[in-house]
Amino acid sequence: MSTEVRTFYRYSEAFKQKVIEEIERGEISISKAREIYDIKGCGTIPFWMKRYGKNHLINKVVRIEMKDEKDKIKQLKKEKSELESALAKAQLKILRLESIIESAEEDLGIELKKSIEKKESSKQ
Repeated sequence: MSTEVRTFYRYSEAFKQKVIEEIERGEISISKAREIYDIKGCGTIPFWMKRYGKNHLINKVVRIEMKDEKDKIKQLKKEKSELESALAKAQLKILRLESIIESAEEDLGIELKKSIEKKESSKQ
């Protein structure tokens, strides 16, 4: 067991409201408030703002898409999945054929891979 002592910070309601009011009035930013008042957590002030109804001051990410964009993304994901599946099947087929060649080489006592490579190089 660890005997490490953790420190928990508890802020009063008045303190929280003071910080939020300063941010709301535009006097300081969230990051500046964290620095000035030595507030440890990155999510602490945004949590207070959500809790006290100051949500409009928190940056939001809005994604705007064309109507057909979602369909296109779904189609591309489906195609990617199909291609990955086809690639996996092809790799398994190659492994299976290589093991057949190795087995045939052992049974026949000849090197089939080298003779195939020689034929291919002479054609080029």
